[in-house]
Amino acid sequence: MAVRLVRRCCWRHFGALVSAPSAVPASLLMPAGKVAMARALPQAPFASFHISSPSSWADGFSVKEQVEDSRNPEHRVIGELIETATSPQELFQLSVLHTLNSNEASLIINQLSRLAAEKKLETESILQDQRFQQLISIMDSQISHVWNNALVNLLKSLYSLGMDRNRREMQSVEQEVLWRLRRLTFRQLTSLAEVLAIKQGKESKLLNEVIRKLELRWTELDGTRTVVTLMGKVGHISPALMDRLEDKALELAEQFNPDDIRKITLTLAYQNRRCVPLLRALSYHLIQKHPELSLSVLMDLIFAYGKLNFHQPQVFQKIATDLHPHVSGMTPVEVTRCIRSFALLKWLSLPLFEAIFMLPHSCICTRILQSSASPPSFPSCRDKIPGEH
Repeated sequence: MAVRLVRRCCWRHFGALVSAPSAVPASLLMPAGKVAMARALPQAPFASFHISSPSSWADGFSVKEQVEDSRNPEHRVIGELIETATSPQELFQLSVLHTLNSNEASLIINQLSRLAAEKKLETESILQDQRFQQLISIMDSQISHVWNNALVNLLKSLYSLGMDRNRREMQSVEQEVLWRLRRLTFRQLTSLAEVLAIKQGKESKLLNEVIRKLELRWTELDGTRTVVTLMGKVGHISPALMDRLEDKALELAEQFNPDDIRKITLTLAYQNRRCVPLLRALSYHLIQKHPELSLSVLMDLIFAYGKLNFHQPQVFQKIATDLHPHVSGMTPVEVTRCIRSFALLKWLSLPLFEAIFMLPHSCICTRILQSSASPPSFPSCRDKIPGEH
């Protein structure tokens, strides 16, 4: 921040020094006996400095380039054609008919990846196409001019298309992203971390650097989706980041919807992190704000509570009450999961288990229950189990 402030002050003082002579009469600047001739100072270059802003510096490109790209009719038309293209052939045709810059080549590659994912196209044929190789060459030749957002999407697109990581162009993109990490927004870092965790794993140098930046800038966390994504994708890689994410989730607990709560509790369960304050907050808002929950949410919640051995009778009662209407449509696997989870918690709901043990496949569930480590007793239900002696 201090560097940016000093930079802006320098430009302002520099602009004042340049514009100062124009305010002085020409007769005072000329020697005696000489005729003053009007001469306009070149204002165009300095005008671009005065309209620049920290937001434009953060993207790493001059204002002049942004203005030219937005005002150039041809570039604007090409951008619209890229967005409206519905097939790889249309995109490849653009590369043949127009002279593209690095940003436009990157946008076409991003669109190719999106179409391939949506229409389930064969990516190998796209990668081997000569026109695709030409797009890669254009992008690679001017990689430093690709804007940050396009660069992040470019890396994700190349991963999605299955491009060989050992190729020089691929390594060039990864290296460029690594150099620009400080200039990326927190949302872009989150998006990168999500993809790198899947494609490269915790041994990736780029992923470790992204996580380090997230740890340093965790105060920029905003929105429930970002918190849920980071907890689920990279929380297990960095315990320090996970601690920060739990604090932020506790702060945003009131804003989470049932699916967010399900994902967070499952993440805590899989990582065996028994964060009691967060679990209590999520349980409270689950009861107060969400009257009806779907079967999948109910099953995952009771599984997570059972794995973490977290007791919250009010939540258990709500889950049992909401599960009761779904019992007749539950599969044997779902019934088994439900019984195992309640057995781990040693908690009994008579109406729910009476309904479960009246099902045709209840004998199988009973045997699974008897083989569990510490099964609860069901004195009021066992007399109604068909075929039991």
